[in-house]
Amino acid sequence: MSVQFPEGFLWGGAVAANQCEGAYNEDGKGWSTQDVAPQGIKGPITEVPTEDNMKLVGIDFYHRYKEDIRLFAEMGFKVFRTSIAWSRIFPNGDELEPNEKGLQFYDDLFDECHKYGIEPLVTLSHYETPLHLSKQYNGWVNRDLIGFYERYARTVFTRYTGKVKYWLTFNEINSILHEPFMSGGIYTPKEQLSKQDLYQAIHHELVASASAVKIGHEIDPEAKIGCMILSMPTYPLTPNPDDVIAAMKSEHMNYFFGDVHARGVYPGYMKRYFRENGIEIHMEPGDAEILKHTVDFISFSYYVSICETGDDSRRNQTEGNLFSGAANPYLEASEWGWQIDPQGLRYVLNMFYDRYQKPLFIVENGLGAKDVLITGEDGVPTVNDDYRIKYLNDHLVQVGEAIEDGIEVMGYTSWGCIDLVSASTAELSKRYGFIYVDRHDDNTGTLERYRKKSFYWYKDVIATNGQSLQR
Repeated sequence: MSVQFPEGFLWGGAVAANQCEGAYNEDGKGWSTQDVAPQGIKGPITEVPTEDNMKLVGIDFYHRYKEDIRLFAEMGFKVFRTSIAWSRIFPNGDELEPNEKGLQFYDDLFDECHKYGIEPLVTLSHYETPLHLSKQYNGWVNRDLIGFYERYARTVFTRYTGKVKYWLTFNEINSILHEPFMSGGIYTPKEQLSKQDLYQAIHHELVASASAVKIGHEIDPEAKIGCMILSMPTYPLTPNPDDVIAAMKSEHMNYFFGDVHARGVYPGYMKRYFRENGIEIHMEPGDAEILKHTVDFISFSYYVSICETGDDSRRNQTEGNLFSGAANPYLEASEWGWQIDPQGLRYVLNMFYDRYQKPLFIVENGLGAKDVLITGEDGVPTVNDDYRIKYLNDHLVQVGEAIEDGIEVMGYTSWGCIDLVSASTAELSKRYGFIYVDRHDDNTGTLERYRKKSFYWYKDVIATNGQSLQR
């Protein structure tokens, strides 16, 4: 039986401005938190941008986007997820007036997408808080960021009305729990950050996100505005009830963000957590009303599942996308230690839809691997990435299963559809793309683009609306 995807399913790919654009100091752009994180989330931050930071050049998408969009169109993309670099629009983040050259760049980018019938799906804040807001205000710990974010959101919603139909407020908003600097621009070192400050910052983000939904709908009633969550399905390591409860508590920490975005109120299990941890969320008058502006759809990333146990002695740690847990003895892992679980994607889709009854959008999924460039039969360099084809095929088959389960899935954008700089390690050798970019961790390379084997595979998947997938 072939996989059935609905008519109008939005096939495409995803990138983030800070991982691909480069041009970190051109056309009035200010510095972002990414410009001082040369080793990604794994390493220390610097006072100023340094040459070893690969994101300063990225893959030079800023100057080469026309070539890249043309390649996406060749694959048949219906949608392209990218982000706006906040510090291109407001270089420090707290200005009253935006930077016109920054606005014009995204005008040109979105126009180029529409030239090929590709809908932009745009993240407002994707791990790139303006550095000034991080240093001077301590990021989202400071309530002032709500107003700065609202001004930014209002500016781009107004500017791109009719050009951008789909918006996301914050990328992987729950990742602030583990990476407060990258995710929330919080300058206080992680180990010195109190739970009180962390959850107050989260409250500020949730209010800002709901406010952006309100503002966006007022400016463009046709716009669809979603949240974006790092999905990390958590299985109990054994049927022991202690493990089941440990898994439930782990899930709650992530569900919390979706619950507020989709339901507009704080759930009871989080109120208990706050009570038991001495956390008192300071709510300003009107916050509760703002939170009721719930999202139109839920989007999420999916890379791995993890296990949890109530027995710390059995906690065999596994690597994951920012979060880690106990290793699942039934799963294999990628080169970076991320366990591969295609069925976990079907599980997540079912759990989210049962919980929220809102359309779902898979906006990140992919396999990071060390690709080897070879000379193809036609003499053109390529990559035989059968491992990536298998990974994506198996996950998309499970998306098809979820659709058969009755889940409303809007679309799928594979992560890093063109090679880019990794968020977690700031390497380019951890490649995700259908398109190979000739740039390397030692800063050598021509930046030339080459189609991988998976490029043609994905083109066929899109052309057949999933019919070519192998069960």
